[in-house]
Amino acid sequence: MSRPVPPRRDPFGRWHDVSLRWSDNDAYGHVNNTIYYQWFDSAVNAFLVGEGLLDIVAGDPICLVVGTACDYFAPLSFPGEVEIGLRVVELGRSSVRYHLGVFAKGAEEAAAAGSFVHVAVDRSGRRPVPWPDNWRQVLEAFRA
Repeated sequence: MSRPVPPRRDPFGRWHDVSLRWSDNDAYGHVNNTIYYQWFDSAVNAFLVGEGLLDIVAGDPICLVVGTACDYFAPLSFPGEVEIGLRVVELGRSSVRYHLGVFAKGAEEAAAAGSFVHVAVDRSGRRPVPWPDNWRQVLEAFRA
């Protein structure tokens, strides 16, 4: 199995800043792997809310996470700042795959990179639905 290569900043079109917290560190003195998944979730949902697409309280459709993955390249630890880069890499009828890069503030090479898959579902029945036109336009604009 070949080792993935850390991505550089260039491909990412949207950024989400995060301040590291003391509680992010684990017993080994670096950010615990579970925290990266929280960052992915926050970065993607901040993007959708910021674009006026996702209404968490009353909107329809909503997005469910159906897959995530992460590769780690360099440790991060408190105190510090990280920048989460985001881009859309696949857009289906009712699904979208994001690629995310986790960068120490100002770093050119990612400390971690991952994918995050959302499926659009109707709020009440939780069944997949096609992306509304306005969602598709925004997601397409950020497609790699």
